[in-house]
Amino acid sequence: MMRDSDPPWKPTFIVKPDGGCQGDGIYLVKDPSDIRLAGNLQSRPAVVQEYICKPLLIDKLKFDIRLYVLLKSLEPLEIYIAKDGLSRFCTEPYQEPTLKNLHQVFMHLTNYSLNIHSGNFIHSDNVNTGSKRTFTSILYRLSSKGVDVKKLWSDIISLVIKTVIALTPELKVYYQSDIPAGKPGPTCFQVGQEFLCSLSRCLWKVR
Repeated sequence: MMRDSDPPWKPTFIVKPDGGCQGDGIYLVKDPSDIRLAGNLQSRPAVVQEYICKPLLIDKLKFDIRLYVLLKSLEPLEIYIAKDGLSRFCTEPYQEPTLKNLHQVFMHLTNYSLNIHSGNFIHSDNVNTGSKRTFTSILYRLSSKGVDVKKLWSDIISLVIKTVIALTPELKVYYQSDIPAGKPGPTCFQVGQEFLCSLSRCLWKVR
């Protein structure tokens, strides 16, 4: 409908199967009719989004940012965010999607589990180089280009808070069904293995 109302608009779409992980089943299409409807789609629906064709690049490579948020409490709402995160890089120089390169996952998908199989994957102990880098190193690069990283962090924290607030009603339903009011004993949460320093040193309280 949008394309009919705006003929010059020629988007690319990214299709992400529900319940997938590590890049499994993700693909790009130029035409919605190319979405793979074969198989048991009803048992595994997918999210279809417009693909960002002009992403920010570093070293001519597409990358993502993974930050870690800990939700300690719903009432009162208490959120912590790790001071550092992880950036995963593609292993092929980025080009805007065309029919010829739609299937080049090393160019378009940042998933580590995919790019580790690329001959261009770079293992490095230096946080500023390689195919996996710290978010701090990305902030340093952005700062050197004149980006206000303090404002960026403020915007990220605002986005985290708004996202959690939007999810809070549903989270409360799950929480109350699993942990009824008055249930004795402590409750707990899982912290990912990526946290390599103590929580007291690597977390900021953001709300």
